[in-house]
Amino acid sequence: MVPDYTITCTRKLLLARNVYEFAFTKPKEFSFKAGQFVLLDVPLLDDPSDIQTRAYSLASAPHEREILFLIKLIPGGRASRWFEESVGPGSQVRMRGPFGAFVLHPHARKDMLFIGTGSGIAPYRSLVLHLLQKENKRTIDLLFGVQSEQDLFWRSLFQDIALSHPNFSLHITLSEPSDLWEGHRGRVQAIAPIIAPDIAKRTVFICGNPEMTKELKELCLNEWKVEKKDLHVEGYI
Repeated sequence: MVPDYTITCTRKLLLARNVYEFAFTKPKEFSFKAGQFVLLDVPLLDDPSDIQTRAYSLASAPHEREILFLIKLIPGGRASRWFEESVGPGSQVRMRGPFGAFVLHPHARKDMLFIGTGSGIAPYRSLVLHLLQKENKRTIDLLFGVQSEQDLFWRSLFQDIALSHPNFSLHITLSEPSDLWEGHRGRVQAIAPIIAPDIAKRTVFICGNPEMTKELKELCLNEWKVEKKDLHVEGYI
């Protein structure tokens, strides 16, 4: 039986265009592995008795004292309306979990490549902080793709981590940048082999929309020759 908990919102922060960070209290008995997700009960705003569940990656690391979610609002979306209009500091939410196998293998020792687009970067906050707390040896590259500068968030967070951990690097690519953008341009599919020319020798994690994850999975296995056991994919809408 999967345990369920009642958690209380402590922080709601707008990070970027349509992207919020939500923090919640962490029950003492709740534990999880970095990269896992939970199910939240989402009531219909017009009929609170009508409840559906939605899956959200845990952006907080297992050792942190709060539960963190990254929520991208989709216009007209049931969960988006609920988060935007009804969830804030003091709100209580029912949570079940954890679930999922988008986690680190305990005996893996290869260098890492994390690829995420939009709110698909959420589990990497957990994975990166967990990895760097445990060790400081493997090379870890995080490739983060969004549409434009308006969609960027957590940039300073990961840059600060890189400053204190030389084995970690953040790479940002924009698909529709302004003329002032000086970083990578284009989709993550094009940038991944540039920042990790040794990709065939790495453990690769991919998280984001299903079309991107499907294409990258095929590239990893068929063109870049990543071993199947070293490829982890999480697609969502």
